[in-house]
Amino acid sequence: MIQRNARIGLWLFALYVLLYGGFVLLNAFAPEAMEWTPAMGVNLAIWYGFGLIVAAILLAFLYGFLCRTPDSKEPQS
Repeated sequence: MIQRNARIGLWLFALYVLLYGGFVLLNAFAPEAMEWTPAMGVNLAIWYGFGLIVAAILLAFLYGFLCRTPDSKEPQS
């Protein structure tokens, strides 16, 4: 079970590294793209940054869901 959870964690971490790497590479090699304002007058850098925060939270919830054990479910009344 520990190895399974570690493997899931590494896959989710790798996914987040790809998302974050895209942010870093875009800033490094196409900084003018981050100035684009797709919605509500907010530039892409801000949207992407908030997207990374939301993605980290969602991945944490996904990890918790995927790594729960059958006996860790809610107790029945």
